[in-house]
Amino acid sequence: MPRYVVERSFPEGLSLPTNIAGASKCVEIVNTNAEEGVTWLHSYVSADHTRTYCVYDAPNPEAIRQVARRNALPVDQITEISVLNPYFYLSMAGATRASANRTVYRAPWKPFRYFL
Repeated sequence: MPRYVVERSFPEGLSLPTNIAGASKCVEIVNTNAEEGVTWLHSYVSADHTRTYCVYDAPNPEAIRQVARRNALPVDQITEISVLNPYFYLSMAGATRASANRTVYRAPWKPFRYFL
């Protein structure tokens, strides 16, 4: 499923209380999203609380727009994204021989192998 970043503006500042009312609102949003096959993964909030960058899995941008309207949330921009993991590249660098004056970086973890 495609992944997207949704940029939102809150000129008055985002207000989501860290109590049962805030939890209830999040559950309501997640349930509404699920009706359209949209999954809210997480969000980044600017220091002044006027912008958010929300990461979603969704079938298409229109599904995100639909649930945003139903959840009364603004949408400034939707960008399809993919993941770039620097540790993938650093682990590749560790597989080569390094010269004596070159640092070799290794991933902080090794992927598990599953045997069936």
